[in-house]
Amino acid sequence: MKRNVFYLSICQALWMSANSLLIAVSALIGLSLAPLQQLATLPLGLQFLSGTAVALPASLLMRRVGRRAGFVTGLALGVVGAVGCVAAMLAGSFAGFCLGSVLIGACNGFAQYYRFAAADVATDEFRSRAISLVLAGGVIAAFIGPNLANLSKTWVPSAMFAGGFLSIAFLYLVSIGVLFMARLPRPKTAERREIGRSLRAIARQPAFVVAVCGGLVGYGVMNLVMTATPLAMQGHGHHFPDTAFVIQWHLIGMFAPSFLTGHLIKRFGVAEVMAAGALLLLMCVSMNLAGTSVRHFWAALFLLGVGWNFLFIGATTLLTETYTTPEKAKTQGVNDFIVFGVVAVSAMSAGWLHHRFGWTAINWTVIPPVVLILLAALWLRAHRIRSAFA
Repeated sequence: MKRNVFYLSICQALWMSANSLLIAVSALIGLSLAPLQQLATLPLGLQFLSGTAVALPASLLMRRVGRRAGFVTGLALGVVGAVGCVAAMLAGSFAGFCLGSVLIGACNGFAQYYRFAAADVATDEFRSRAISLVLAGGVIAAFIGPNLANLSKTWVPSAMFAGGFLSIAFLYLVSIGVLFMARLPRPKTAERREIGRSLRAIARQPAFVVAVCGGLVGYGVMNLVMTATPLAMQGHGHHFPDTAFVIQWHLIGMFAPSFLTGHLIKRFGVAEVMAAGALLLLMCVSMNLAGTSVRHFWAALFLLGVGWNFLFIGATTLLTETYTTPEKAKTQGVNDFIVFGVVAVSAMSAGWLHHRFGWTAINWTVIPPVVLILLAALWLRAHRIRSAFA
């Protein structure tokens, strides 16, 4: 069990390294290729949109062929997409870059299930820690991704940042090799054939509602603020190495707490950890509204990362409590479809919102949904306390 979690953690690290590189450069590449500045984040948005579209089919496919075959399929699409992005950048084609981003997004739609694959191989007692430890692989991404983006930006002289996409293709290929070392169980016959409860019945559970809302608010807010940050930093006169530094510390905030988040959930409870995540997101907004120096961006993005970690791991752990084995694929698929649908909207709108309304308005916009999920987590905590004494 622990060996499989270790291999999944490596795959998560490699995948998130590719994603962190994309976060650092995608909007800037879009800005250089797009016919309108408002479309700068469209490729990143399409990446999330295709990941959303693939989420449910990917889950259902893995229910039939197994986790490893599904992950390899997604990674193969990612390799084609990364190479396609390089070709598009060399040709100066914004449409081609968007198409390559769509294929990378499809890869992401599969890779998001690394955390659920860890839950599959773990015992009930170890489940929250297994999810946390897989996501902890992203700590490596915090160092590899932004530094690789900075190092590789001139590898292809005629296309700034194209070398980064060659690196992404390599990271995906290494992930395929790692997956063949893991022993991921194939779906049992009962899991493939049994149906379980309807989605409507599953969705009536308070835990399901809070889990889905926690995931979509945590990831949606994090992605909107994170995607707009490179544009905001460029607009305030900061250089790319400063942006890479801020993104790096954001990723450290996202994944370093994972070594402890599982323990915190077991010690204090999942609703309490999710509420703490919402409070950290509000602290991030306060820091962004306080100033626009590199130090302000650095502190805000770090808090944003830690808040996301608490909310997302908490929401994932909570979701695993809402389904049986036959219901797993459709419940996970619907959850990720909803969560990453919101993420896609936030990514696609980040460039337009920043261009139209500015950095300050973006931060004010995210406050209401964060407050709502804070109240929802506190409500779930109270609901469980009442149920325990009923």
